Amino acid sequence: MDKVALITGGARRLGAAIATALHATGFRVAIHCQTSTADAATLAATLNAARADSALTLCADLRDAEAADSLVDAIAARWGRLDALVNNAAVFQPCALEAATLADWSGTMDVNLRAPFLLAQRAAPLLRASAGAIVNVTDIYAERPKAGFAIYCVAKAGLAGLTRALARELAPEVRVNAVAPGAILWPEESSAGAQQALLDRTPLARRGEPADIAEAVVYLVGAKFVTGQIIAVDGGRSLND
Repeated sequence: MDKVALITGGARRLGAAIATALHATGFRVAIHCQTSTADAATLAATLNAARADSALTLCADLRDAEAADSLVDAIAARWGRLDALVNNAAVFQPCALEAATLADWSGTMDVNLRAPFLLAQRAAPLLRASAGAIVNVTDIYAERPKAGFAIYCVAKAGLAGLTRALARELAPEVRVNAVAPGAILWPEESSAGAQQALLDRTPLARRGEPADIAEAVVYLVGAKFVTGQIIAVDGGRSLND
């Protein structure tokens, strides 16, 4: 039976690249989205055209604590197994310290940190049964914080810690690792000057592509003797920051 992967935030950008790459290796993929339903449906249709019954879409708001149950239950009902969980969905928005509200804190933490924990908790029995893997998408800002993004950076630092904690908690059956992207897709609000400043601090002197992250995720999903690791896919930028 084909292996199965759940990719949160899988309809667009990095998530779509990850879903497509895992599908290309033979996985069936559950593409989670919150509002990008049209993108998710288009991606699933493309993948199903290539291989029948190999992709499905699941819509859920990860700020809802019950979302983890509904997502994993839907996958179990459809395909009866889960081999990989990729926690990619994230909230990324600026929030100055003085202006931050409890709603800002909760909205970011619930998606970026609580949801990966709850999904891992709910998926653990299926992942143990399949000797599967979890791959979290963190950020190089988890260790090198970006000014004006304190809540986001704290959440990603927490996700890095969760990666290592779950690697111990779920061993030896389940491997848990993470990918920490650098500059891959520019935020909509970033200026040409800000973009160039980042590239000037990147030894490889270019922006990465979603495929670079997807390749790292595919590697970690299949790396049988790797757990508790966080791979920076940043063109070497973390050497300088």
